[in-house]
Amino acid sequence: MGSRELVGESGYSVLERTWARPTLDVHGIPGGFTGAGAKTVIPAKATAKVSMRLVPDMTPAKSFALYKEYVEKLVPPGVDVEVRLIHSGDPCLIPVDNPYIQAATRALHKVWGKDTVFIRSGGSIPIVGDFARNLGLPSVMMGFGLPDDNLHAPNEKFNLQNFALGIESLIEFLEEAGR
Repeated sequence: MGSRELVGESGYSVLERTWARPTLDVHGIPGGFTGAGAKTVIPAKATAKVSMRLVPDMTPAKSFALYKEYVEKLVPPGVDVEVRLIHSGDPCLIPVDNPYIQAATRALHKVWGKDTVFIRSGGSIPIVGDFARNLGLPSVMMGFGLPDDNLHAPNEKFNLQNFALGIESLIEFLEEAGR
């Protein structure tokens, strides 16, 4: 990340803070003069794009309302602010003891020859929670990318061997889940 020191919510390990705790992330703050060199420009308009990782027992509506209320309290007199919700999805946690995750674990071990590492990760796939809540179906999320693949970022790549092994893993998963 480039940080010289780890910060965050006390009482939780770095992995817990990274994988399992709520977050508020700032993705960009454009405004005023953004070119090279110095300028003493006070922008007439600035924006900020943020996202939140919600965890079970949090709701998008309440989380957004609390965030909006807090931001609006910080606004100095004479300044207008608009806080908009672009999209949201309910949080979801997939239990690893369900039979489909266990089938995936066996399939992945068979293909890759290694034990599965379960991680909690934020992501914007609202249908995963919808399947769980409305249909009672747990989703199986298997990652085949590597940390340096830059998924959803500039210079994104995907190792062809991982692609082939991923296909093989999915075939094995369907075999295992069907037993």
